[in-house]
Amino acid sequence: MSPDRLRTPELDALLAALGSLGTDDERYAFLQDVATIREIKDMAQRLAVARMLAAGVHYTDIQAATGASSTTISRVSRSLNYGAGGYRAVVDALGPLGDAQGGDL
Repeated sequence: MSPDRLRTPELDALLAALGSLGTDDERYAFLQDVATIREIKDMAQRLAVARMLAAGVHYTDIQAATGASSTTISRVSRSLNYGAGGYRAVVDALGPLGDAQGGDL
């Protein structure tokens, strides 16, 4: 699916909704209402994978730490390196997990 077909007024409203929430508790409550528990867990897992990949953690160690499949790790790696830049922006903002500066696995 091309980014233009994904970027709808409804998606723009979702982005605005996320941006309008000022606290972690508000964002958490919104995620609970808008997504399933499985979807929330999957998104959190993919973010952890991206941060670990950015720190140079080996696939096997990522799989052991997160429970992510090798397919998920490969997809996140591809997005991190060749995607739209979303993972990279978040990793740059939050920092990698498991890095030499003391990040946690």
